[in-house]
Amino acid sequence: MHASTRRFTRRVDLASLQLFVAVGEMGSIGKTAERESIAASAVSKRLSNLEDALGTPLLYRHARGVDLTAAGETFLRHARSLLFSLDKMQAELSEYAEGVRGHVRIHANISAILQFLPEDLGGFVAKHEEVKIDLEEHVSSDIVRAVRDGDADIGICSQQATNTGQLQSRPYQRDKLVLVVPRGHALAALPSVRFEDTLDYDHVGLHINSAIYIGLRHAAAEAGRIIKLRIRVTSLDAMCRMIHNGLGIGVLPDRAFEVLHSLGDLHAVPLTDEWSERGLQLVARDFDGLPAAARVLVDHLSECAARRPGAKLAGA
Repeated sequence: MHASTRRFTRRVDLASLQLFVAVGEMGSIGKTAERESIAASAVSKRLSNLEDALGTPLLYRHARGVDLTAAGETFLRHARSLLFSLDKMQAELSEYAEGVRGHVRIHANISAILQFLPEDLGGFVAKHEEVKIDLEEHVSSDIVRAVRDGDADIGICSQQATNTGQLQSRPYQRDKLVLVVPRGHALAALPSVRFEDTLDYDHVGLHINSAIYIGLRHAAAEAGRIIKLRIRVTSLDAMCRMIHNGLGIGVLPDRAFEVLHSLGDLHAVPLTDEWSERGLQLVARDFDGLPAAARVLVDHLSECAARRPGAKLAGA
């Protein structure tokens, strides 16, 4: 650590960081002092010490209160992040004191969360009540980044639309994309349909970085066409409601449609395209190097995939 960095970290304490965040959010030293039940002069002194330690002003002081300088805006962002990380660390460590003997962080895409993980994780928790699981939904590209950077122990993402780089991967599940239309739509009477034949109609699409949308955009480009997006949503249930109300047609996984079809008078038409059968994969930096609880969970998820009726593991 550089000498100037050591000097700075020795002069900054958590109480001062918390007071700075409060002042930055409230725009007033006096209101912050009143809320924290300390003297305004004490708050001002701590803020001045922070500015001395950094060697730059953090606040513009005026009669109506304070405003953040450019340096103050940057410092506020980092202070919030640091305090959030400390709160998260405290919460996780307190679980060990309470008897929790494992903690696994999972990032997964919406397809895995909606179709497979409720049952698979429910079965795991029933057998391993001592393990805490934190599950977050992200798009596949962000999942790979989180696992690579150590923000997640395990990732579950699309096999086709994701470059996992140096991460290790294992097959998890497979799903099949279907076209969802209002029941009275012209395409509803078809036994199956090519994706290219849907491009004459308005579509309801997912966010631009989702694996489903990336795959559809690539398929449209291969056909020399574009997707006529009428609206973009961030969830599959929102997509179904938009389709039900006549805003377009959309593509989603078959098992997800089984869960969500009651959101409207909807009908699913199988896609004939080869790419419509997709693989989901587990990713980690090193499966053998995972903590014990995470290794047990990976084994459980693999077993669930193998036991699922009609299962054909991704990559098989």
